Amino acid sequence: MADDTARKETVRLGGMALQNGVLVHGPTAWGVAVRDADGELHVASGRKPHLAPIARAKFPVLRGPIALAEAFALLPLVRRRLPQVRFPFERPAVLGSIAASTVVARGLRRSSLPAGGKEFAAAAATLLPAALALRGPGLAAYHGAEHVSIGTYENGGERAPKEHPRCGSQLIAPMLVSSVAANVAAARVPAPARGVARMVGTTAAIGASVEIFAWMTRNPNHPLARALARPGLELQRRFSTAEPSDAQVEVADAARDACLELER
Repeated sequence: MADDTARKETVRLGGMALQNGVLVHGPTAWGVAVRDADGELHVASGRKPHLAPIARAKFPVLRGPIALAEAFALLPLVRRRLPQVRFPFERPAVLGSIAASTVVARGLRRSSLPAGGKEFAAAAATLLPAALALRGPGLAAYHGAEHVSIGTYENGGERAPKEHPRCGSQLIAPMLVSSVAANVAAARVPAPARGVARMVGTTAAIGASVEIFAWMTRNPNHPLARALARPGLELQRRFSTAEPSDAQVEVADAARDACLELER
């Protein structure tokens, strides 16, 4: 009976929309599914890399940066296991926007705007590549499929909407506030040490925003949590997700089930 109960426990899942499919990950495993140009479905799965687990457990502010590093470490593993995968950032337009936003952010930080204003504008500029990536051909629909698949699993089989409360877009408000605060502080450091200060500030901002996001998910009805979640929710509704087709949900379900098979 204990084994049956364990198998029925809901596994906390996350995901990532691809140009041609969906990547789903759990606490220890991942699953990916893509559909090629001929309509054939390809599925793969594996174990997630875990970096610095002791530091992650002892220093909460490092959880965010370590999780980000683990996400980047996972991508080459996925590509090796399933070469047909097409990541969102592989589009030339996205790569070009990353370079352009870096130049724009640097120019804004050197402008005559007030310290808080120029840091806010620079932080907003760095979000443009992600926004462009999310509007790639088919990507918004696969983003919606990812949410529908994971949400339906969490709802016990009842079809979920294309928006999900744990979507990474919910990090936008906490990350923007944390980044502005960190960069305003770094701007006051003497010029020779400013680069290091920005690096430390960025790490702290990522850690702080992840901790704030975790608090938001634990307290979804708190007025502050709802206010912080609102920009990300509206981004999902109006921009970053689209209603998926049944075929796209099938791809997301295949990725989810491949991940869950290893998790269980």
